[in-house]
Amino acid sequence: MCGVSFIWNKRAEKQVLQSKIKTSLEKLAHRGPDSSCFAPLANGFIGHTRLSIIDLDASQQPMLSPCGRYSLAFNGEIYNYKEQREKLQNLWSFKTNGDTEVLLAGLVLFGVKYLEQLEGMWGFVFWDEQDGVLFLGRDRMGKKPLYYQDTIDTFSCCSELPALSVLSDDKWTEDLSSTADYFRYGFYLPGFTAYEQVKEVKPGHILRWTPGVKAAEEPYWRLKVSKYQGTKSNAVEDLRNALDYSVKRRLVSDVDVGSFLSGGVDSSIITALGSRHHIEGFKTFTVGFDSKSYDERKYARQVSEHLKTDLYEYVLESFSREDIEKLLGVHIGQPFFDSSILPTSKVAELASQHVKVALSGDGGDELFCGYQRYKARALINHYKKLPKLLQQQVARMIRLMPEPSAHHSGSLLKKAHMFLDVVDRQGSETPFVSARFFTEHQFNDLLPGLSSIGHHDDRLIEDAKPNEVVAMMFNDAHIYLPQDIHTKVDRASMSHSLETRAPFMDQKVVELAFSFPLEWQLSWKTNKPILYEAFRDLLPENIWKRRKQGFAVPIGEWFRGDMGLQFIELLEGSESQFINIDALKALYHQHLSGVKDNGHRLWLFYVYLLWRKTCPWLA
Repeated sequence: MCGVSFIWNKRAEKQVLQSKIKTSLEKLAHRGPDSSCFAPLANGFIGHTRLSIIDLDASQQPMLSPCGRYSLAFNGEIYNYKEQREKLQNLWSFKTNGDTEVLLAGLVLFGVKYLEQLEGMWGFVFWDEQDGVLFLGRDRMGKKPLYYQDTIDTFSCCSELPALSVLSDDKWTEDLSSTADYFRYGFYLPGFTAYEQVKEVKPGHILRWTPGVKAAEEPYWRLKVSKYQGTKSNAVEDLRNALDYSVKRRLVSDVDVGSFLSGGVDSSIITALGSRHHIEGFKTFTVGFDSKSYDERKYARQVSEHLKTDLYEYVLESFSREDIEKLLGVHIGQPFFDSSILPTSKVAELASQHVKVALSGDGGDELFCGYQRYKARALINHYKKLPKLLQQQVARMIRLMPEPSAHHSGSLLKKAHMFLDVVDRQGSETPFVSARFFTEHQFNDLLPGLSSIGHHDDRLIEDAKPNEVVAMMFNDAHIYLPQDIHTKVDRASMSHSLETRAPFMDQKVVELAFSFPLEWQLSWKTNKPILYEAFRDLLPENIWKRRKQGFAVPIGEWFRGDMGLQFIELLEGSESQFINIDALKALYHQHLSGVKDNGHRLWLFYVYLLWRKTCPWLA
């Protein structure tokens, strides 16, 4: 994988711009440690750092067209580049054997419409020197990042926010509407960042900019909920073939490829398919914890033994503030809630010692109804039919029992508490954008002043009006998946110069999954029933029956130790105008008492306060 950087400023001195692009590329070195290069433009520079995966000795970037008019800096992989190369070879004289030149040729010959023919992941910068036109492009599902700052007369963009910050002349200011979104969902909505001056290219979009004209974005692909034309057995066969082919294409590489293996269904399926197409000695990687309820290594070991892979393990024994600060300050550049970025970073570090590319099971939950919140929403419809008095009595009985800090996969009481939380939040989560941390009342109490602001995403289901569970899956695929899951895996893996590939994100697999009726996807007996029917022969039976866990982190336990003390210190030193410190301290003491597990809510504030304290480019 790679990093891209671009700066254009007609008024600035060339030497100043060159110094900025060099510093920016230095901050992207972890994304591309194999080479770093930039090319001059009439009023700026285009730069690239490379992690060599395909065509190792050639395909250097930025890549210029033979006529010198066009420049391309490309971060990603085109999985069908060989087929595309054959289609283009009579129209273009290829000098390399990689996917970068295929993308360059397609863009030069056919324009951005050419992206419709590609399968892969990407964030690219394409500059037309003659016409002074810039195009930025991002893959359909938002696997690869791309941020930009547009002031009409100047423009800069980068793969990561910290590298973009050095291209700016001024410090950035906090966007409070985005802050409100962060405290609702734990991340920023597509297109937005923590900063007023900085935007994100949306997944499946192309951005066009010319000097003197405000940047404009438009989609080149939209996900639709369609109706599968065929029987269920046809669907099972189509799914098996599509995902198998997707894995096979993602094994194409000139370097070693391995797989993340949590022991859950999704990563186990991908590992099973990958090991079938790989030579002997397929390498797999997992992470565990001292806390037994969060440690999944026994399942990863079982799958590895069943598939005969070489399994490597890492144990995350304790919390490290330094690791959090590094991820926030060097790689993410803004608050990010998902604490599983810590173990993901550690398993990526482990994998990077043995391979350059790792497959992952990301996306399986959003496509195949894997989250407990989907079942909870379906269950609420039955729960709400109970007499009000009975609902109150059930809720009171559960709330009287202290909420365990153990992972919900192994605690029925924990699940009951979480279900009541979903019931309480149903009003604020309707219509569903993403899972929230608080009810509207709790939000107003903890964060007075932020409740009436926030951004919106224009790609949510509106006119299709499917079942509300399907709408949740659709919106998670558009929002939660790119803004949380893909962000987490990209930054965690690239912090150790490791490329990750997600076979579930293949266009055919995604569109196929959203054509299946809900009754094929949701079952009270079997987790992910259509995946089970398609791939049940590949894995031990108990792997299918176990509850989803993933690389979850015991932050509830950590907040009862040193991290809790650090949290109070950060809170008391905060100058925030909208956090109700007394209410937040009450939330912390409720957690310490063991009455309720508020670990994930406290972590939301902890990360934000840490960012406010340590971010050097925030005004």
